Order: sequence, then structure tokens, then C-alpha cells
Amino acid sequence: MIVKTLLAAIVAGLISGVFMTAAQELRVTPLILHAEEFEGEAPAAPNQPSGQQPAATDHQHSLNDASPFGTMLATLSPITPAYAHEHEGGHEEGGVMFGMSRFSGTLLANLVTGAGFSLLLAGVSLVIGYPITLQNGALWGAFGWLAVHLLPAIGLPPELPGFPAAELGDRQTWWAATVLLSAVGLYLVALRREVIAKISGLALIAAPHAYGAPQPLDISSNVPAVLGAEFAVAALATTLAFWLVLGVVSGFINERFVKPG
Repeated sequence: MIVKTLLAAIVAGLISGVFMTAAQELRVTPLILHAEEFEGEAPAAPNQPSGQQPAATDHQHSLNDASPFGTMLATLSPITPAYAHEHEGGHEEGGVMFGMSRFSGTLLANLVTGAGFSLLLAGVSLVIGYPITLQNGALWGAFGWLAVHLLPAIGLPPELPGFPAAELGDRQTWWAATVLLSAVGLYLVALRREVIAKISGLALIAAPHAYGAPQPLDISSNVPAVLGAEFAVAALATTLAFWLVLGVVSGFINERFVKPG
């Protein structure tokens, strides 16, 4: 039973990863490519003499400076590592993942991420004894999206290349803590009937935002703010679709192929 559930989760994750790649190519990738046109330019500081611009700071989403733990967390971020700056280091035509093209690297990352999230969802389902079915699959997906993407995005919205950001390690640590607290909080609010449990859940959800997400010291950027807002909406909408597909497909496969032993 457990083996069948985990195998079903992997299949559902791979299907969702393919869907995610198609959705990103349609809506997210064009925005990233547009933002990269602004990335090489350093924004002029206020009262800066003409012709003297400060060097651009290294706040990119590049994984090169990340620790192994940070690299693992980056794989789970709303925009996969394949969207990192593939033109950095003189490899404009090459990919950022093992020499792959942007599309191939993104597809691989989405397949791995989809399978990972699906296994995580299945594991949580088994632990709490609340099976994923076709009827509640969309709800499972919606809660997954809330915990992993929307709630963390309140403090750290999806960022385009060239946008200012705090240190990568600080952002990853805050994101991981927010995901964990949000997941536990949503469980307490949605599945526990005790009033104290629901209050505790709300407190856990609010805690990382009360603490505050790490923010950059310099918020200047050449990338238009409207482009960043459009990207954040597109990224969150894409991940919502991914999670809904993941939940529904997981429920369908569970009901169709996974039978109690």
C-alpha cells in the first residue's frame, strides 16, 4: 500500500512537472527574458555625478554562492534554478544546469521538484491519515500552494533577474522556516477542531511575517516595477496551477490504481 502510494506520487509529480514547464514557457519565461535586458545596467544613484554609476551588486538568484542546503532549498523555490542567469560567466548560449539549454534544464528541474513535492504531499497524507482523493485533491493542492508559495511570497515575492534582494542564505532560511510554520499552521487551522489549536495555527502562520523577511539595503533597480509586479502575479498563478494539477492528478491516480491492501 505504501509503496503503491509513493509510486503514484512520483508519477503524479512527473506529470505536474511537465505541465509546470509548459505553463512557465508560456507566461513566465518571456518576462524573465525581458528583465534580463535590463540586468547588465547599473542604476544611477541619487545625486550621482553624470557618467559615474556604482557597480551592480551581486543579488542575483545564482546558485553559485549557495551552500548545499541552500541549493536544495533553491530547487523548491517558485521559479526553478533553470531560470537562473544562464548568460553569466560568458555562457549566454549554454544552460545553467549541466550545460543544458534553458528549456531542458527547466524541464529537468520541474520534474525533480514535482516528484519531490508530490512525495512530500503523499508522506504528509499518510502521517496525518487523510488520504488524497479526486474529491479533495484540489484542496490538497491549494493548501500546498498556500504553504510553499503564497504565504512566503508575502515577505519574499518572486523576483526577476536584476531586482534587489537580500543575501541568498538569509532568504532561503526565512523561506524554509515560513514554509514549515505555514504548513503546521494550516494543518491546525483546517483539520483540528480545538479552538486553541486554531489560534495556535494562526499564530504560527503570522510568526515569520511578524519577525520580518530579510530585505536588501539598496532597492534601486533598472527593471521596471510594473514588470516585477507582472512577474510576481504570473509566477504565483503558474505555481497555483501546478499545485492544483498535482493534487487532482494525485487523487485520480490514488483512486484508480492505489487500492487498500
